[in-house]
Amino acid sequence: MGIVNATKNQFRSVIQWDDPKEWELFRKFDIRGDELKNISKLILQPGQGCIYTYEGTVKGLFNEPGIYDIQTDNRPFITTLKKFINFFESEHKTGIWFYRTADIVNMRWGTRLPVTYVDPFYTFPVNLRAYGNFSIRITQPEAFFTRIVAGQSNYDAYNLQELLLSRISQKLGQYLANAKFSYAEVDSNLEKMASDATAQTQAEFADFGFELLDFRIEGSSFDQETNNRIAGISNIQADAKAAQLAGLTFEEMQKMMALREAVRNENGLGAGVVTVLNLTNTPLANPADLTLIRAKLIDLKELYDSGLIDDNEFKMQKAKILKQF
Repeated sequence: MGIVNATKNQFRSVIQWDDPKEWELFRKFDIRGDELKNISKLILQPGQGCIYTYEGTVKGLFNEPGIYDIQTDNRPFITTLKKFINFFESEHKTGIWFYRTADIVNMRWGTRLPVTYVDPFYTFPVNLRAYGNFSIRITQPEAFFTRIVAGQSNYDAYNLQELLLSRISQKLGQYLANAKFSYAEVDSNLEKMASDATAQTQAEFADFGFELLDFRIEGSSFDQETNNRIAGISNIQADAKAAQLAGLTFEEMQKMMALREAVRNENGLGAGVVTVLNLTNTPLANPADLTLIRAKLIDLKELYDSGLIDDNEFKMQKAKILKQF
């Protein structure tokens, strides 16, 4: 049994990142002192790098794929690694981390809290949520390892989401506050918003040792209170436009609508009568009369638009029709 173990130790020789997961950024190689002493080869697959530490300090870094003979290779990183192996330092002083050099793509994100800013058109605060995806790449592995990984045995891309979102959400809120996009313009400017937010945060992410390759906003939504407020405004604007097309003032259109609703609502007829009388000081018309009046107003407007009657004739005839209320 002792001979078998001795033989295994003599031939156990390879350091490699076995079965890397799709979202892994860093993984510590699990070693014991005797395993470290007998290492003879380092294998790096495409898209992988390696960091070697001693007593909490980064001593070497390697990021080119290939198979390296630790006993004979004279590259600086391998030479440093071989020196510490020969000293047979224990796992309590040494550490080997593999890291991903390939891009991490299509990571999902979404605002946990709405971004609040003052809508430049409606001039009241609105609450916006957004979602999308992003891609990253480690560009300064030693800085990334020192400032973010901080000796953890495993570090996944998901761990970066909180860091990313805290920076992006803040910049996105500041950007929206100054970009002057109204409620109706947000969806048509998602690409510009993402591009500008990325440009404003690139330098900050570079300080952490990684690059934000791509940041996309796929969709957005406003909270229900914002939607309700703007829907109410839109309804009033639609009524005003309808009044203009019918040749009525907004107040006249509102009176007609009040009459119509009062007549239709049999349960609220009494309240409707009071409202209508207060508005017009005239008896309540029935639905047939309202339909006829509306048709007369539309016909009159067509005559005016076609030039068959002048402005004074139009106003006089309109006044006569409205007196029928």
